[in-house]
Amino acid sequence: MTQINFRIDETVKNNAEKALKSMGLTMSSAITMFLVKVGREQRIPFEITADPFYSRANTEELERRIADLKSGKSVLEEHEIIEADQ
Repeated sequence: MTQINFRIDETVKNNAEKALKSMGLTMSSAITMFLVKVGREQRIPFEITADPFYSRANTEELERRIADLKSGKSVLEEHEIIEADQ
């Protein structure tokens, strides 16, 4: 057996402990399960994605549009709300 120490935000820890307790798990058992799965599968066992809103291309586009608005090249116009069919 070995011991691992790390720091984590107290609120994150408390929320995780509450959720794990409701599942009948301890923090230690949950972390052990996670690490066993990582070692076995050689991957993070869940999808990790970035919010596309913060992508470089989107940020550059938003900055360009803001610059166009500030320079007067573009103007904001009011329009009717378009309802999408469901």
